[in-house]
Amino acid sequence: MDKVKKYQDIIIKYLKNYAQHSRPANLPDVETKVVADRENNSFQLLRIGWQGNQYVFAIVFHFDIKDGKVWFQINNTEREVVDELMDMGVSREDIVLGFQPPYARPHTGFAVG
Repeated sequence: MDKVKKYQDIIIKYLKNYAQHSRPANLPDVETKVVADRENNSFQLLRIGWQGNQYVFAIVFHFDIKDGKVWFQINNTEREVVDELMDMGVSREDIVLGFQPPYARPHTGFAVG
């Protein structure tokens, strides 16, 4: 299996698992949705729906795969997602913290781009 396919599978598995086990009890009318675009290597976990009279639309996680590297674009949780991805088989050298500015990436211990 090539690396991109492997990383796609890992990310999708991670997002589906998170979606199944993290439904907020206080938001019964909010749907958790995995969006996986294998063709363009873009993956998100969304929360969409209503909390009372307030519309909810939130990106929980966003990942891209570029040049064989997993770009972690956003994490709106307290989870140590990169540690979990590494446990699932993503190499530290292939993780880019996209939410960090380019000048800071060499100091993160992860790939720079």
